[in-house]
Amino acid sequence: MVIDACHEERADQRPRLPVRRAFTLGVVGLLTAAGVLTLAGTASAASTLGGAAAAKGRYFGAAVAANHLGEGQYAATLDTEFNAVTPENEMKWESVESSRNSFNFGAADQIVSHAQGKSMKIRGHTLVWHSQLPGWVGGLGATDLRSAMNNHITKVMQHYQGKIYAWDVVNEAFQDGGSGARRSSPFQDKLGDGFIEEAFRTARAADPNAKLCYNDYNTDGQNAKSNAVYAMVKDFKARGVPIDCVGFQSHFNSQSPVPGDYQQNLQRFADLGVDVQITELDIEGSGSAQADSYRRVTQACLAVSRCTGITVWGIPDKYSWRASGTPLLFDDNYGKKPAYDAVLAALGGSGGGDGGGGGGRSCTVSYAETQRWGDRFNGQVTVRAGSSAISGWTVTVTLRSAQTVSATWNGSPSWDSSGKVMTMKPNGNGNLGAGASTSFGFTVMANGDWSAPTIGSCTAS
Repeated sequence: MVIDACHEERADQRPRLPVRRAFTLGVVGLLTAAGVLTLAGTASAASTLGGAAAAKGRYFGAAVAANHLGEGQYAATLDTEFNAVTPENEMKWESVESSRNSFNFGAADQIVSHAQGKSMKIRGHTLVWHSQLPGWVGGLGATDLRSAMNNHITKVMQHYQGKIYAWDVVNEAFQDGGSGARRSSPFQDKLGDGFIEEAFRTARAADPNAKLCYNDYNTDGQNAKSNAVYAMVKDFKARGVPIDCVGFQSHFNSQSPVPGDYQQNLQRFADLGVDVQITELDIEGSGSAQADSYRRVTQACLAVSRCTGITVWGIPDKYSWRASGTPLLFDDNYGKKPAYDAVLAALGGSGGGDGGGGGGRSCTVSYAETQRWGDRFNGQVTVRAGSSAISGWTVTVTLRSAQTVSATWNGSPSWDSSGKVMTMKPNGNGNLGAGASTSFGFTVMANGDWSAPTIGSCTAS
């Protein structure tokens, strides 16, 4: 099955859902309503996707939409779990240069600034692509088109010089099917085969330190399309055309599963002397089957020394371009799916549930403000067992400096010496079957600070 590659265009067209007040965390991380996240003092860096990937010398990133960064759950999950970002639509031609030589970097700058503040790698996506082009580009003659292409590459890359780890210089320039031919586009039709080489040479001059990538879909296994890309990269390397990396989008489902030669295909490109990156990973499905596919992709990247990182195309399912599906690592409420646990385990991390690969006890917690009135509000924490039964759980709740707790229920609390950190344990509700949940609650005296308390990691026993 051919996956529709124009997913980025549809991403902004999907109706924006209401922001939910519930905050879901896994076994790591501390979340506040303001979206500021810190790790618990005892948490290991390898208990997050980014931390575990970094321990393997790689990044684990997500495609990010600027209009969601103001959502507490979205930003907090991004900040805690990932160490790289790719702007989903904000760096595309129609977004930054809708009128010739008139540039608007506002939304893209928002993502870059956020990522820099969290010391994340940033992948630039994308400079030359047949889709999401403003109408004026297609109307140009060959001479003007060449000038516009080179100007666009130069101006965008120079604006972000020193900030972008790698650029998708050219995106999806080859046809699907068995021919391995170039795709029809304004660039191909008017400039010919040489436009890709010219784009890469222009990009190198614009920012000599950024890695320059070619990116495409349905090239994940060895087939006519990937063979055509392979021949181009081999030719570029032989002739000194600047190319540093090849991106494999890796959109999969049950009809187009992870190819059996996925790792071998990555390796043959790496053997040409380029890095390989998994750039837009999402896998339709659920449960153990989805988890197994995600595990295989992660293991393949780890097995290829020049596979420098993985990017998933989104964070929660509800914002995926695959609007009717569930292809990502977090569900609509930011709960960690078995696929998340499988990826974390494959990366050598700790703290995930068994997710089809670990067998250990685990639990996740989610927080919701259930009532607010006068000078106080009620908070409720839901504790949910992973895919194995648990006999007990422990959750910490850290108040803001002005706040105090006046009442608790459905749990047995204890406090640290500061009176600001409450450790909650079960009060007759500790035994939970796989996937089962319970909850406890508390009343917070706001004293002027209505921020959500920080809900810590859930420890299962």
